[in-house]
Amino acid sequence: MFSSPFETQKVSISIPESASIVFVSDMFCSDYVGGAELTTDSLINSSPYEVFRLHSKDVNNDLLSEGLGKFWIFGNFSHLNFELFPTIIGNINYSILEYDYKYCKYRSPEKHFAAENSECDCHNQMHGKMVSAFYYGAQSLWWMSQLQMQAYHKLFPFLSHVKNEVLSSVFDESFFKEVSGLVKAAEGHDRSGWIVLGSDSWIKGAEDAIAHCEKNNLDHEVVWNIPYFEVLKKLSTAEGFVYLPRGADTCPRMVIEAKLLGCNVVVNGNVQHASEEWFDTRELEKTLHHIYFARERFWSGIQSQLERTPTISGYMTTFNGIKQDYPFESSIKSMLGFCDQVVVVDGGSDDGTWEILERISSEDKRVVIHKQERDWSHKRFAVFDGLQKSLARALCTEEFCWQQDSDEIVHERDYKKIRALTAQIPKNMDLMALPVVEFWGGPDKVRIDINPWKWRLSRNRPNITHGIPSSLRKFDDDGMLYASPGTDGCDYVRHDTFDMIPFGNFYTDEIHKVRVSALSGDKNDLINYEDWMKNVLDSLPAVYHYSWFNIERKIKTYRDYWSRHWQSLYDINQEDTAKNNMFFNKPWSDVSDDEIVELSEKLSEEMGGWVFHEKIDFSRKTPSLSLDYEHPDCILEWIKK
Repeated sequence: MFSSPFETQKVSISIPESASIVFVSDMFCSDYVGGAELTTDSLINSSPYEVFRLHSKDVNNDLLSEGLGKFWIFGNFSHLNFELFPTIIGNINYSILEYDYKYCKYRSPEKHFAAENSECDCHNQMHGKMVSAFYYGAQSLWWMSQLQMQAYHKLFPFLSHVKNEVLSSVFDESFFKEVSGLVKAAEGHDRSGWIVLGSDSWIKGAEDAIAHCEKNNLDHEVVWNIPYFEVLKKLSTAEGFVYLPRGADTCPRMVIEAKLLGCNVVVNGNVQHASEEWFDTRELEKTLHHIYFARERFWSGIQSQLERTPTISGYMTTFNGIKQDYPFESSIKSMLGFCDQVVVVDGGSDDGTWEILERISSEDKRVVIHKQERDWSHKRFAVFDGLQKSLARALCTEEFCWQQDSDEIVHERDYKKIRALTAQIPKNMDLMALPVVEFWGGPDKVRIDINPWKWRLSRNRPNITHGIPSSLRKFDDDGMLYASPGTDGCDYVRHDTFDMIPFGNFYTDEIHKVRVSALSGDKNDLINYEDWMKNVLDSLPAVYHYSWFNIERKIKTYRDYWSRHWQSLYDINQEDTAKNNMFFNKPWSDVSDDEIVELSEKLSEEMGGWVFHEKIDFSRKTPSLSLDYEHPDCILEWIKK
C-alpha cells in the first residue's frame, strides 16, 4: 500500500544519553533566523556540554521521563503543551531564558492593549498564573534586560526569590570577527544613509521609524529579508539606524549591532536595554566586552547549577548513650562524613554522654548540640521521643535533612552517594526511604524478617516534623496525647494536620512478596532476595543498624525500658507476668542475667531475627542474609568491645 504524500510521518524523538543539556525552543536558526533564535544558537554553539535541541511542540511526558537526569533550558516555548508544566516543575531541573513577556497571551502587554483596547490583565488570568508558576519552579531565570526583569518582578514578586540573571542578546564568534573586519574596512570612508528595520510585526514599529526619517528628511533604506551578514555590511557604512518599537522590546540585537558598527542610533523608551550602563556609553569596548562574555556568563551560571550539591543537616537524639552502650560517637562521626551540619539533641544524660557531646562539638563546629531535659518518669514519656526528634529537626538549617538514630552508622563508601542523591531526587519528592542493613547477634547475619528500609532523607521543609499520625492520635482523660498501635511516635508528619508525609521508596510490592516467600522457607526466593539486596546496596546509600548486634544488651533494654515505653505510648497497662513476657515463660522479675545471656546466645546461633510482638518460637527458624560487606571503619572499635 502506498502512503499518501499528504500524510504526516510521526518522527520518533529520543534524547541522546550523551547529552547533558536539553535546550527547548519554538524554533532554532535552522527553522527561522530571528533575534531570539540567533541568541539561542549562539549559546548552544558555545556550550561546554553536549546539547540536544528539542522543539517545544515535541515535548511530551515520555521525553520528560527520558530526560530526568539532564538539565533543561527553556527558551521561547509558546508551542509547549502547558499541561506539562506541573510535571516539569515537579520533576525536572531547568532554567528559563525569557526573551519577551510570555505571561501575556500576546507576548507583549502593549500589543495586548492595541488588540483589545484594554490593559493587559494576563498576569491575573490562568495563562499568566501558569507561566509564573513555571518560572518560579526554575533553578534560574535569565532575562534580556533589567527593565524586563523588573516588570516581571512587579507583577510576580515571588520570582525575585529565584536566582535571576540579566544576560542581554548573545552573539557567536563569527559575529565578532565579521564586525571587526567591517569596522576596519569602513575606516576613512564617509558614511551615508539611515537604516530602518522592515517588519510586518506590529511591535517592531517599522512604520514609525520610516515616518521619523521622512519627518527629519533622513535618506533611509528599509532593510528586510536579506542575508544576515548583508545587513551588518549595510550598517557598517550607514550614518545611522532608527528603531522605534511600539511596545517593550527587551534587547533588540540590531540596535547593538548598529552601535558596534559605528551608526548613530535613534531609539525610543521601549528599547529596554538602552539605558543600561554597558550600552549607554561612548566606550565601545565596554559594550563589546559585555556582549562578548555573555556566553561565558550564561554557561558559568548553568555549570554552577549542574555541579552544585545541595547541603545536608544530619540530626539525631541521645539519652544516656554510654549507659545504654549505643555507638553514638561513631554515629555522629559517620554523619560528619557527608553532612554540612550535625544536630544532636540530648534528653538530659547524666552518664557522661553530654560531656562527650560537648567535646565533639568543640572539636568540630559543624556539630550543634542542644540539651532538652524531659521528665522521663512522666506517664506519657514515650511521646517525648517524637518531640525530641522534632526539635532536632527544627534546629537543622541546611537544604536537606538526614535522620539517624544513635545506633545507626553510614558506611564510608556511601558518603558520596548521599551527596549525589540530593541532586537527583525529583523536585516534588519531600521524603525518601533508603536501605537499612540490620545485624542480628553479631557481624555475620543480616535480618530478613523486617522491612529493609527506613525514612531517611528529606527536604528541609517547615511543614515536615515528627510525631504521631493524625489517624492514630488519641487523648486520655487528662487530655494527654498517646497513640493507637501502628506508630513509634516518630513518623514524618505535617506539623499542622499531622497527616503522613508521602515518600519515595525503592522497596516494591513485588520484592515484598519475594521477601515474605523467603522468610517462609523458599530457598530460591531467599537467593533472589539476597541478590536483589546486594544490587540495592551497590546503587543506593544504606545505613547499618546495630540495634540487635548485641542481643544480650537488647533483651536487657526490653526488660528495663521498652516494655514501659510501649505501655506509655499506647496507653496500656501490662503486669509483669509470664504471658506478657515475649522472651521467657516467666515474669521479668524471675529472670536472671545468666538466663538472658543463655537466651541471647541461642537466638544468635539458631535464629536470623525475631520480631518480639509474639513469643519466641525456636521451631520457626528465621533465615538471614549473608551479604558481601565490610563494617564501617568508625564502628570497628565498638564491635570489638
